[in-house]
Amino acid sequence: MGTDTLNALLALPGSERVELAMALWQSLEATERDQALQLDAELGAELDRRWARHQQHPQDAVSWDAVRQDLGLA
Repeated sequence: MGTDTLNALLALPGSERVELAMALWQSLEATERDQALQLDAELGAELDRRWARHQQHPQDAVSWDAVRQDLGLA
């Protein structure tokens, strides 16, 4: 992909970039998706730990809007 093409795609409105990203992701075969999402053992264990904690304490979850606000992005 040429630089001009990439720049044109990056200049699209956010909603169109999301639509394009989803279309590209969905165009992958299942094996390609699996390869793209490989986790190492340490990261997998951390995700499992966090999911288990969330299941035990769902009331502690923080909304995405609150996270963005805390980061000064809202």
